[in-house]
Amino acid sequence: MSSLRLRRATSIFWSLIALGVAGCSSDPASSGSPGAESCGEAASDGVRDCIGLVSAAWARCYSDDDTPCASDDAEVTAALAALEASVEASCSDGELLTLSVDALVGRLRNSCQSEANSIAWRTYGGPQGAVWASASAGVRSCLTAAHQAVSTMVDGALSAVGECLTGESCEPGAVDSERQNLADVAVGEIESACGDTNLEEVIAVNPAQYVERAVHQVDCITATSHAETSPLTLGCGPSNTDFEPTRGEWVQIVVDGEKWGTLCGDGTDYAFQVRLAPEGAPLDRVLVGLQGGGVCALAADCGPRFENRLNGDNNLFNAMDDEPLGAGIASPDPAVSPFAEWTQVYLPYCNQDVFAGGGVLEDLGSLQLPRHGTINLRAAVQMVRDVIWKLMDAEGGAGFRPDELAALFGGWSAGGYGALYNYHWFLDDLQWPRTAAFPDAGGAFDNMETFGVALLGALKIPNTGWGMLPYLPPYCFAGDCAIGPTLYSAISPRLKQVPEQQMLILSNPYDDTQRRDAFFTGQGRTDEDWRAEWINTMRQSYCDNKDLNGINYYYTSVSDESLHVVTLREELWLGAVDGEVMRDWFVRAVNEPDTLQSRVEEANFVTDIPGALAYPCEVAP
Repeated sequence: MSSLRLRRATSIFWSLIALGVAGCSSDPASSGSPGAESCGEAASDGVRDCIGLVSAAWARCYSDDDTPCASDDAEVTAALAALEASVEASCSDGELLTLSVDALVGRLRNSCQSEANSIAWRTYGGPQGAVWASASAGVRSCLTAAHQAVSTMVDGALSAVGECLTGESCEPGAVDSERQNLADVAVGEIESACGDTNLEEVIAVNPAQYVERAVHQVDCITATSHAETSPLTLGCGPSNTDFEPTRGEWVQIVVDGEKWGTLCGDGTDYAFQVRLAPEGAPLDRVLVGLQGGGVCALAADCGPRFENRLNGDNNLFNAMDDEPLGAGIASPDPAVSPFAEWTQVYLPYCNQDVFAGGGVLEDLGSLQLPRHGTINLRAAVQMVRDVIWKLMDAEGGAGFRPDELAALFGGWSAGGYGALYNYHWFLDDLQWPRTAAFPDAGGAFDNMETFGVALLGALKIPNTGWGMLPYLPPYCFAGDCAIGPTLYSAISPRLKQVPEQQMLILSNPYDDTQRRDAFFTGQGRTDEDWRAEWINTMRQSYCDNKDLNGINYYYTSVSDESLHVVTLREELWLGAVDGEVMRDWFVRAVNEPDTLQSRVEEANFVTDIPGALAYPCEVAP
C-alpha cells in the first residue's frame, strides 16, 4: 500500500472513531499515533474521499432509485460527517490558512458537496435530473459510464496533486503529465462506453468538453483544500489572480486573451470594469451587470453596424471605452441603491451576440466576426472571484466561501438576454448558489413568425453559428431555449435550492426598442399593430409563467411613452408598482427572498395602446 493510500485509510479509520462507529473516542492528534495525518493531509485526503463518496451516492440514487439524491441522503450525510471528523481530529485553530477548525470544516464540506454536485448536475441534467428522466436505457448507460469515468479521473488527479503538495518534494511537470493522462483515459472510456450515443446531443458537451470541466474543478478543489499550492499552476483560486484593484474605486481590467480566450468583435482585447467593495463593507456581496446594445445576426445587419462602429460614441465591437452605468440599481449613492457598497462588476458588450458567443469566428462573407460574449463574461467573473477569494483568505476569519457569497447577476437589453443564457452557470458551475438573476428588458419573446427569436436561437445559439452549445444548460439547449419563457420553464425546477435562487423578470411593457430587437416588426403589419402584439404576448406569458418556481416579475406601468430598461431609471427604480417600490422589491429579493411576489398592474395600456388586451389573469388594477 502506498504512503498516500495508507494515510487515507488511517484518515477514514479515525473518522469512523470520531463518529462513534468504532466505539472509541480517543483523539489521534493527541495520542501520537504514527498513522495520524497532518492537518494539510487531512484536508486534502478528506475532501478527495468525500467527493468520491458523494459522487458514488449520486450514481446510486439514479441507478437504484431513478431519482436525484434527497437533500438528507444518508450516504452524503455520512461522507460529510467523515470529512468533518477527520479534519477535527487532525487540525487545530489557525493551522491551515489561519482558519478556525469550524471555518475550515465548513469550507471543505462545501467544496466536497458542491464539486460532486456540479459533476452530477452536468451529467444527469441539473439538480432536477431532467435528462435522466426522459433518457432511454442506452443513454442512461452512457451517462452512468461518463459519470464514473470523470469521477475516477477527479479522484486520481486529486491524489496526484495531494501527494505532490503534502510530500517532501513536488514536481509540477510530473503532476501535469499524470493529470493529462487521467483526462485522456477518461475521454477514451466515455467514447467507448457511449458508442453510438452522441453525448453532445444528450447534455450539450462532447466527451472532451465534459472531462475538461471536471479538470478545471480539480484546480478549484486544490485551491480550497491546500494552504499553499505552489509550485503548481492552477486555473482557479488565489494563486490565479491577474489584478489587484484598490477597494472602493472603479478600475478597468484588460483581460489576457491568450490565457482566457477572450476577444472583442473588432479584434481588440476584452476589458471590464470592477469596483471592489470599500473598506469595511463585505467583499462577497456582488452586483454583476451586462451592458446592452442590440444584436446583429446576419451580414446584412452586422456589416453596416461594424462599418459604422466609430460613428458616435458607442462602439459595440470594442470594450476599451465603456464606463460603468451609475444610476438606479447601479447608483454609487447608498440613498438611491442599497447595493452601492457591494462589489460591482460592469461587463461591456463587444460581440453583438447577446453574451451567447462560445469563442468562434463567424463567417459573414466580407466580415469575420468574433463571437466571444459568454467567454468574455465568464472570464471576467472568474477573475473577480479569484481576487475576492485571495483577499478574503488573507483577511482571516472564515475566509472565502462561495456558498455564502450573495450576488445579483443581471443585464440590460441585450445584456438581459445574456443574463438569461448564463444564469445557470453561476449556480451550477461557478457554484454561487445565492445568486438571483435580473434580466431587464430582455424578455426574448418569440414573434411566431418565420424569422424571430426561435429561428435566431436555432441558427446561432446551440448551432455552429456562435459556438454556444457547450455553454448552455444540459436541460435546455435546443433552438427554442433561446426564447425567454421556454428557458424560464426549463430552469425553474432547479431554482430555490436556497431561497435567494430566483429569476427577477423586469420590463416596461411599452418598449419599442426591446420589441424591435425581438423582431416584432415588418411582415406587412404596422408598428402600432406590432406594439399591441408585443404587449399582448408579454401579458400572456406573464399569466402562463407567473406561478413557476423561482420566477418573479416586476413590470412598470408607463403606457404613454416607450421606455427601454427600467432598473437604471431612477424615477422607476424609486417608483412603485402594486404598492412596492422597485428598490425595496430588490432588497426583499436579497434579504427576504421567500416573501417576494410579482408586481404587475393592469394600468392604462388597454386605453393608451390600440389593440392592447387586458391581462388574461388577475393582476393589480
